[in-house]
Amino acid sequence: MKSVQNLFLILALGLLIPNFLLAQESIFPKGNKAPNVNHTGDVWLSHVFDADETFDFNISQAVSAEGSKLNWHLHPDGQLLLITHGVGYYQEKGKEVMVVRAGDVVKCLPNVEHWHGATPNNTVTYLAISGNSPTKWTDTLTAETYNALKTPELAHKDSEQEIIELSKKKWKWMADKEADTLADLFHEKSQFVHMGGSWGKEREVEVIRSGGIHYKNAEIHDVSVDVMGNTAILLNRITLLAVVGGNEVTNPFMVTEVYKKEDGDWKLANMSFVRQMDRPGN
Repeated sequence: MKSVQNLFLILALGLLIPNFLLAQESIFPKGNKAPNVNHTGDVWLSHVFDADETFDFNISQAVSAEGSKLNWHLHPDGQLLLITHGVGYYQEKGKEVMVVRAGDVVKCLPNVEHWHGATPNNTVTYLAISGNSPTKWTDTLTAETYNALKTPELAHKDSEQEIIELSKKKWKWMADKEADTLADLFHEKSQFVHMGGSWGKEREVEVIRSGGIHYKNAEIHDVSVDVMGNTAILLNRITLLAVVGGNEVTNPFMVTEVYKKEDGDWKLANMSFVRQMDRPGN
């Protein structure tokens, strides 16, 4: 047993995947879609290595589609999961669910009941290193249990991405002069800080509608966001092509956007432009 454990450790170290491969859906051939006997959703399996007279363990790759999940089970000899792509769940009986990501190594201890799978909005791929004893399947993981899972980490990441996408849409709406759409996005007490002054929602909407400032194109170089409860602060480093007073001008800006969540919707509460001294890249 000790020699097997040592081999597990050697394989775990030897199979760590280079960073440039982590973005791929699968390292080895994707394999065949597995029949839905002990899991729900779509899972593709590929046998990388089968136990033989010298090595009494197996290595397989599983590619799990969004929302797919295995039932509760255990491994008499234990198992290692090397997450190579995506975001998934791992949970042991009686413990909180864990979020696992590409680069993580999960130790499934011998005879510890657990389940694992993809998250509702992410695929996950892993290499499984297992002893030669067959897996024991125990209970069904119900859809109700899976759908009720709440993980603060994933909720936080989802909010960050939601704000980033909303900010991108906002730049397009500004370029297209979609004043009514922007009026719905802007908070009633929102403030806008420009190089030439600051004002509230009504004037900003009218400036956009009339073309007083035409935000013609915002080339985004960097973006970051911090979410703190119902408040999100986003930083954009951009090069803005705008038409001001009939003149086309290009300036590098650091733009701060503050969003507040009200009744389930994010509203833009503040937008401040700070001109950079050097253009991006200098």
